Amino acid sequence: MTDRVPVLNMDEILNCMHCGFCLPTCPTYEQTGLETQSPRGRIALMKAVAEQKLPVDDEFASNMYACLGCRACETACPAGVKYGQLLEDARELVEDVKRGDRRRSFRRDLALKRLFMHPGRMRLAGNLLWAVQASGLQRLANRTGMVRILPKEMAEMQRAVDPVASPGQRKGRQAVIPARRSQPRVPRVGVFTGCVMDVLFHQTNEATARILAHAGCEVVFLEGTACCGALHAHAGEKASAIDLAKQNIEAFEEAGVDFMVNNAGGCGAALKEYAVWLNDHPRWSERAKRFVDATRDVSELLAELPDFEFTKRLDLRVTYQDSCHLAHGQGVRTQPRDLLRRIPGVTYVELPRADSCCGSAGIYNITNFEMSMDILDTKMNHVRGTMADVVVTSNPGCLLQMKQGIIRAGLEGKMRAMHIVDVIAMAL
Repeated sequence: MTDRVPVLNMDEILNCMHCGFCLPTCPTYEQTGLETQSPRGRIALMKAVAEQKLPVDDEFASNMYACLGCRACETACPAGVKYGQLLEDARELVEDVKRGDRRRSFRRDLALKRLFMHPGRMRLAGNLLWAVQASGLQRLANRTGMVRILPKEMAEMQRAVDPVASPGQRKGRQAVIPARRSQPRVPRVGVFTGCVMDVLFHQTNEATARILAHAGCEVVFLEGTACCGALHAHAGEKASAIDLAKQNIEAFEEAGVDFMVNNAGGCGAALKEYAVWLNDHPRWSERAKRFVDATRDVSELLAELPDFEFTKRLDLRVTYQDSCHLAHGQGVRTQPRDLLRRIPGVTYVELPRADSCCGSAGIYNITNFEMSMDILDTKMNHVRGTMADVVVTSNPGCLLQMKQGIIRAGLEGKMRAMHIVDVIAMAL
């Protein structure tokens, strides 16, 4: 484990001019109207802690963890304040102070260190989930009401989880997929499968590879990758995030690929932060920069490649919900929309406030369930107005949240949520 003393960046804190441009973009401020629930207010609290005018107590921790980390404030900020990095540093400071809380440490270690950092355990969890679904236990629990023994947030979320791939399907993956059209230079592309993505949306990872091959790439499913580290960084466990970053950089280097491609906005934003995370690590800083230079979201890379032809018409009315970390964290906005508009038969309808958070935010919809659902219900009011057949997303957490939103809004049978990769695959 990497030793690191958490320190709040006072230079970055002082970049905040307290102008208030961030306020209308902040979902928690919109819901509560409280200054402490805004980026400006949280930065003021960080400044007070850095100047030792306030302690790192439960109230400070509560305000830091009430933030979704959507980074919409970064897009709105005229001073370019790197709020996401400040938030991660503040949460790391909280966790450093709270390290002695055994109950808190056990819960966090169970999820972040004993599960997400071990790909084999994630695959086992996927196998268990498949067994529960395939045996009919999930349907039985929902039909009989037994599901109510789960915490409310888990009981609601499980309804949005589609059938996962079987162990046999996951084992049968083709490691290398050749390019399906010739071009002067065939790029060799590595697919970053992720942890949750490969368990809950294995088919989407497979579709990602097929689309890239169709676009003229040789596609490799990388061996030795692990969780991207986003959940760890957002939860103040930066040392664990850095360990995962090093593992993924090594896997990238060993694969000898031109690009590292992902299909999860949250993961992609973390992958592109590796150069920042490892800036103070002499043996890794340059390697991290090369990794970041080669990292692309799937829609981002498809926009860079020569256009490919769609072979099937989709007569669908489609709208698009931005992944916060794809739009605000990576600046990828037009590429997904352009791809959707290119599909024959698709009528594209812009979603009002498409780049406002849906309330998923990693595991926020579990840790802050009520606030998450308030934000989701507001989002669904806009979604309903589009009268779309399909609401498209580009991140697994957003996809689950939008599926849950469709159920909550009573739109089942009228609308469905899909990952952009799966929509493109339908048209091929």
